[in-house]
This record gives sequence, C-alpha cells and structure tokens, in this order.
Amino acid sequence: MIRLTWVQPEDLVGHELRQAAEDGRDVRGIADRWRAAGGHDAPPRAGASEPGAVRLRGLAEELLDELAAIPSPLPEPSDLPGIIAACPDWPGTIPPAAPGGGTTTPGGPRDGGAARGPVTGVDPARVLGAWLGRAAGCVLGKPVEKIPRQGIRQIAEATGNWPIRGWFTAEGLPDDVARRWPWNRRSAVNSLAENIDGIPEDDDLNYPLLALSLLERHGRGFTTEDVARLWLDELPAGRTFTAERVAYRNLLDGVEPPATATYRNPFREWIGALIRADVYGWVNPGNPAAAAEQAWRDARLTHTANGIYGAMFAAAMCAASLTAASAEEVVAAGLRVVPAGSRLHEAVRLAVADAAREDDFERVVDRLHERHGALHWVHTINNAALVAATLIHGRGDFTATIAGAVAGGWDTDSAGATAGAVAGALNGGVPERWRMRDSLASSLTGFDGVGLAELAARTQGMMTA
Repeated sequence: MIRLTWVQPEDLVGHELRQAAEDGRDVRGIADRWRAAGGHDAPPRAGASEPGAVRLRGLAEELLDELAAIPSPLPEPSDLPGIIAACPDWPGTIPPAAPGGGTTTPGGPRDGGAARGPVTGVDPARVLGAWLGRAAGCVLGKPVEKIPRQGIRQIAEATGNWPIRGWFTAEGLPDDVARRWPWNRRSAVNSLAENIDGIPEDDDLNYPLLALSLLERHGRGFTTEDVARLWLDELPAGRTFTAERVAYRNLLDGVEPPATATYRNPFREWIGALIRADVYGWVNPGNPAAAAEQAWRDARLTHTANGIYGAMFAAAMCAASLTAASAEEVVAAGLRVVPAGSRLHEAVRLAVADAAREDDFERVVDRLHERHGALHWVHTINNAALVAATLIHGRGDFTATIAGAVAGGWDTDSAGATAGAVAGALNGGVPERWRMRDSLASSLTGFDGVGLAELAARTQGMMTA
C-alpha cells in the first residue's frame, strides 16, 4: 500500500486538532471521538502514519469537515481589506481587490498594488546578493533539516564548526554523533562541504523560480488562479509538501481558490507561503505594500491567517532589503504589513526585542523555543520569529545571520534561505566562502542549470515591467 505524506485524511485529523488548539477553537468533543476510535495525535515530524490507519478514513473525513465548520475566535483575517485594516502602520495604499485575486486601478488594468515609484536606482549587486544569499542560506540548512537544535550543535562542535562559520561536513564527524543525528538523507549527497557542486535543487529555490516565471508570463496583475494554473503546468506534485500538496490535491479535485487553502488543509499556517514570497519583494524595491499584496495573491492559494501574514512579512522585508540601510529597517517594514493583533506580530515583536538586548544569540533562541516549542518545526510563527531575531542579532554580518537561522533548529533550509536573502541584499553580495558554482539544479522546465546572475537580471527586468 502506498502511504502518501500530507494528504491522507486519517493523517490530517491530528494536525487539524493541533491547529485548533493554536487558533482558539474548542474541539474537545471531536478530539475525544477521534481518540476513542483509535486515532492518533499529530506526529511530531512525519507526514504519514502506519498502513493500518486507513481503517479510520471515513471517520477522519467526517471529523475534518466538522472541524472546518468551527470558526476561530481570533482577530486574524485572511482577506486583504481585513488585513490592511488590522495594520495601523500599513505602508501604502492598495487598490481594491478584483474577483480573481488581483487588484484594480481606476480606468486601468489590474496592477501589482501600491503605486510603483522609480526603481532605476536599485543597485544590481543587491539583487544578485539577494539570490546568492537565499541560495547559501538554503544549502547551509539542507543537510541538517529535521535535526533538532541540540543535534545541529553537536554536529558542528564535533567538526570544529561551532559557532557555525562554514558548510557542514561529514569529514571528521565521530561515528557516535553521526548515528545519533543522521543527516537529511536526500540532502547530504549534495550539500556538505565535500560534495557541493553547484546549487542543488530545493523547494526553497524552486518557488522563487516559479514566482519569477509567473511574473514574466502574467505580469504584475497576476491572479491566484494564474498561480494555480502555473503550478499544474510546471510544478511536479512530488515537489510539493504540507499545505502546497493539499492545495494541489484540491485543485485536481476541482476545488477553486481560495477554498484550496481551507478544504481539509491543516497546514494552512505553516511555512510554505513564506518561502514563496521573496521575488514579490525584489520586484518592488522600496515598496513593501505592493510586495505584500502580490504575496497575498500567491499565498491565499494554500494558506490563511498567519500563513498568509508570513508570506507578506517576507515579501515586505525583501522589498525593503534592496533599499534599506539596516536589518532593523527591514524587519520594521515587514512588521508593518502584519496585523498588529496577530500571533505572528507578537512573536516577531518579542523576538526582535530579545535579539536587540541579548548579546548571546543562544539565549535568544532559548526564549524562542520556550515560547514556540509546541509548534510544528515547519510552522510560520516560530520560523518567522527566528528569522527576525537572527537578522537583528546578526547586525549585518552575513555569516552570523544564516548561521543563527540554521542553528535555531526548526525549518533550517527555509529559515536560512529567507534570512540569507535579506542579508545578501543588504550587503550587496555574500562572502566568498558561501558562493557556489553558478548553476542551479531544478526540475522546473527551462530552469535546470540556470545561473543566479541570469536570475538577478531577469528579476531586475520585472521591476519596471
């Protein structure tokens, strides 16, 4: 029997119960029925249960629908007007939403959000630095993905790489440490110091390629439906995970966006939308409002509430990173597009405060784990807070910034990629030790072997398209 991760109903109920606990819904009666039938809680890291769980599928489908009918009492809207209204410091004016998820401008076609200012002064080195930084942070985190914070530190210390200052390596790693903390098996073959040859494929790099392709095909007025069609045309289903895989399944079942984000999708506040957002920032330099609005159009295919806010936060930071003078300015720009009463806003605000006053970053991460340790390791809230904290604490040091994102021990490649993108843009490049051969592997049509310099040039071309 094939056990597909992230989509089978009997594997989703535990995750939905966990989501309900996070968003304030009282589902104790449903939880009792599930557990009385032998249903399991959400597994801490895996995406599929044992084959025998299929006997619970009918009940699981029934309970998932019951859970979906219970609204969250939290003030966390998913519609764009509601989000803007909940942001007292929203950085610009967004035209009203069009039916397809785009925006309208009076007397004109759909546009990408707030009025675009001149972008001719954007330094091309900062755009390339953003791509280089994203790639470096992603690859640093790849081999230790799914390894907890304790294990990452033990591996780094055992190989003389703590604090982290270079790629992970298996050379010199004691056998007992290697057995205790096995590498991510899919990534260790191409993301350790001894075997990196070009930039290996990763979903954290495929999604920016898709966003760039989307803009090149449909322009700045793309719709959520355009995102969905591009996925079906170009994105292999096996390259999707969690909320993206559920939404993909929903599209094939005929579910229309934005219901694709909510129908039997307990991962709708996880990190998937955040990792898709960088390009929307890069094509809107200095315009976080427009970047956030484009990110919203993409994110609503798969996510709601804090899952959407994470994408808007990342896009706004990336927009600011091409023009800002400091990480503090970048993170502040990101927070302005996140509803002030949301869990994400509070998490980032507290993380920034800790990072600003604490000299030892390990103590900052201790506090993050105390506050968010109950969340799944690929949730948006904990990872976004970690990214903000390492940006502030890194004070512009690229190596310290990506090292902090990875050493935090949650979604190591995703957090490393987002932090690296911002730090690379702020620095106008990355240190030589973090540069790889300029060839990115990808299963997406037309992108396998593409260079980051080419991607940066194409990104810059979309700023005025």
